[in-house]
Amino acid sequence: MEFTVNKSDLVRELSLSQGVVERKTTIPILSNVLLEAAGDRLTITATDLELGIRCSTPAKVKHQGSGTLTAKKLMDYVRLLPETDLHIKFSENHWATIVCGRSRTRIAGMSRESYPELPVMPGALTRIPAGLLASLIGKTIFSISNEESRFTLNGALLQLRDDMITMVSTDGHRLALAEASNSLGGAINYKALLPRKAMAELLKMTQEVPDKSAGIEFAGDDNHLFFRVGDRLLISRKLTGNFPDYERVLPRSHAYYVEFEKEELKASIERVAQFADERSRAIKTRFEGGEATLHSSLSDSGESEESLPVEYDGPGVEIGFNAQYLLDFLRALPENKVQFHFKDSQSAGELRPGGDGGSTYRYVVMPMRI
Repeated sequence: MEFTVNKSDLVRELSLSQGVVERKTTIPILSNVLLEAAGDRLTITATDLELGIRCSTPAKVKHQGSGTLTAKKLMDYVRLLPETDLHIKFSENHWATIVCGRSRTRIAGMSRESYPELPVMPGALTRIPAGLLASLIGKTIFSISNEESRFTLNGALLQLRDDMITMVSTDGHRLALAEASNSLGGAINYKALLPRKAMAELLKMTQEVPDKSAGIEFAGDDNHLFFRVGDRLLISRKLTGNFPDYERVLPRSHAYYVEFEKEELKASIERVAQFADERSRAIKTRFEGGEATLHSSLSDSGESEESLPVEYDGPGVEIGFNAQYLLDFLRALPENKVQFHFKDSQSAGELRPGGDGGSTYRYVVMPMRI
């Protein structure tokens, strides 16, 4: 195989493969990217057997063929080269020679024969606007569970209906639900569990799309989910198992609510949380007499308290929350105002955007005993 490719084009596509490639693997070939040259394109494939990405870039192909090279070593070297064309030639022993200007480098590769085949994308079910998908992921990815034993919570539930897209995630202590009205065209009713790693890579891919209204082709088979953006295809294995019945967790009503300026509340929580326990991150929130008070203390380092004016004339209520959980929502919220809904110190609190928008965003947080 022998071809010439622009350095910037190659770096752009290789960078998308870096998050997919398995660095610490017992299968050496999974640390490599597969390069395939044919026609006037160079196709780059990476996989960890759970997630795969295939993208391509223009190239001048002298001899078509395929080969694999270590993903990290190739990326680290190529990005240091000057902005010009690279000439890459593979020899029969799977080594690749890279010539760029006066630089000449040889990199050890492995046979393409042992590289796993990615599944073929079936016909697209629908097209999801890139900006909408990125928004839903950004609003839910932070509340996915990190506990590997709870594998059904290691991703988000993606639910598509012809007039609505919903994404839900939970780690058992909090739950984030984001949904938006959108006509996907045709009758569709589909749901699947999308792993966290796939969501993170989808965010990267959508950031590369200049027109956020452009549609991402979506398809699924028995075991995989497929997302195609132009010349790039992301393939994710579905998480197996049943996602919890999240609708039972969502509070039907709250006795009280207060509204804050988002940035003001976020800054206050960040300051007060400096004196919260590092493990529990617990702070107290108290609502009473037109005022919301945030408080934290550590016996060995100090305490902090801030008060914010609110419209509230109900009884005094004090609730403990994990400050990090509150901050995760506030950092993901695009609106300038936030509503805090609550009932009493034993019931879950709920955060929502202030005002009336065209989408639904609900964030339920369990209280803490302090």
